[in-house]
Amino acid sequence: MTKKIVIDPITRLEGHGKIVIVLNDKGDCVKAYIQIPELRGFEKFAEGRHAEDMPIITPRICGVCPTAHHMASTKALDDLYKVDPPSPAKKIRELFYNLFMLEDHALHFYILAGPDFIVGPDAPKEERNIVGVIKKVGKDVGLKIIGMRKKIRKMMELIGGKTIHPVFGVPGGISKPLNEEIVKDLKKLADESVEFTQFTLNIFKEVVLKNEKYVDLITSEAYTHRTHYMGLVDDKNRVNFYDGMIRVVDPNGKEFAKFDVHDYLNYIAEHVEPWTFITFTYLKDIGWKGFVDGEDSGIYSVAPLARLNAADGMATPLAQEAYEEMYDTLGGKPVHHTLANHWARIIEMIYSAERIKELANDPEITSENVRVLPTKTPDVGISVVEAPRGTLIHHYETDERGVIKKANLIVATQHNAARIALSIDKAARSLIKNGEINDGLLNMIEMAFRAYDPCMACGTHTLPGSMPIAFYMYDTKGNLLKIVKKNF
Repeated sequence: MTKKIVIDPITRLEGHGKIVIVLNDKGDCVKAYIQIPELRGFEKFAEGRHAEDMPIITPRICGVCPTAHHMASTKALDDLYKVDPPSPAKKIRELFYNLFMLEDHALHFYILAGPDFIVGPDAPKEERNIVGVIKKVGKDVGLKIIGMRKKIRKMMELIGGKTIHPVFGVPGGISKPLNEEIVKDLKKLADESVEFTQFTLNIFKEVVLKNEKYVDLITSEAYTHRTHYMGLVDDKNRVNFYDGMIRVVDPNGKEFAKFDVHDYLNYIAEHVEPWTFITFTYLKDIGWKGFVDGEDSGIYSVAPLARLNAADGMATPLAQEAYEEMYDTLGGKPVHHTLANHWARIIEMIYSAERIKELANDPEITSENVRVLPTKTPDVGISVVEAPRGTLIHHYETDERGVIKKANLIVATQHNAARIALSIDKAARSLIKNGEINDGLLNMIEMAFRAYDPCMACGTHTLPGSMPIAFYMYDTKGNLLKIVKKNF
């Protein structure tokens, strides 16, 4: 007789989800599913709206990664109106975007994922949070973490107009130049950011890498998959968050494809399953072979580890040094250990801080030449950036007035959805034996998705067909009163 265990809700992520674990009569896990029950219809919301509204609309998809959608949308408008922003505007955009990447990665490392390693994966659940992290590392360190994120977010507000939902990106450039006072503060912040990322790397080395139990967990088969990897690279195949070509490598690290975002539909397709609202992307040339990994599977991954696997290196010196150390320690490229995403995320933090410093000291960023007004008739606009969670594509089709007829968003969590499903299933099968289950073990299964830093709000869309919704109504005491089901 089978038995089900349900983790609902899953925790420390963006959005909503649950895990359903199926046990056989011996108490062993035979299957585990990650289900995304929320529904977001932003692609439909966009239809009939003016394209210029999209940098304001799409950040509302997610309150954690709004800047990624704002930037992808702004770049899509550049493409839609066939306008090339001035060099200073591009540099300010990239600077702003790296501030966001640094702040968002710090959020995930210290607050969402940090409790699993800094406090401990099997620590009492009431301690697996930022309070537990501060208790472990000390109040002074905790204040440093919180203070640094506050400074970065304040600078983002000064440059972007708002921290959560920025308003500075416009087709052809940005809405206003930077003044000397902001640049002065920015240079100081850049120096502090580089120091902060080195501090973060040291914490990871001291707390995680010197703990043999944690290293064994990172490299265990329970958290390992051999898949393809995707990420944005510059002209030297180095990691870039703002622009470049999309590169895919196979499980052996060999280049599988490299393409401009305008060709993405030739390489990426989407698969649907009846038990979740998220879609599963796969490599078109290989095809959908089900939830299996290996060279013959079309499943691939994005996110920090995938970006590093897909690239040949980092574009800044300290990040390159940390990149080489990770691969030397873990046995070379590519690394297939899902939990190594946390290490890769710190390397990307270092790169962001170094790139902020480079751009803050670039004399062009004080230029007032920050916009070229569009004059072309719009038709199709496609763009790509690297969100903290991975490759993000925006694709708009409009009429001659710039009113959207069709929108397609392929977000990082969609790219990762199939591998996340593999990770949840493999972790549960590896860890649950003979019916021995406790809260710490269930948290270790959640760690399999948490490493990807998924955003379920970004990842759920509609496709033509039936989308079943179930509404559960409870009274104030938690008693189930009624279930209403709807297909539409």
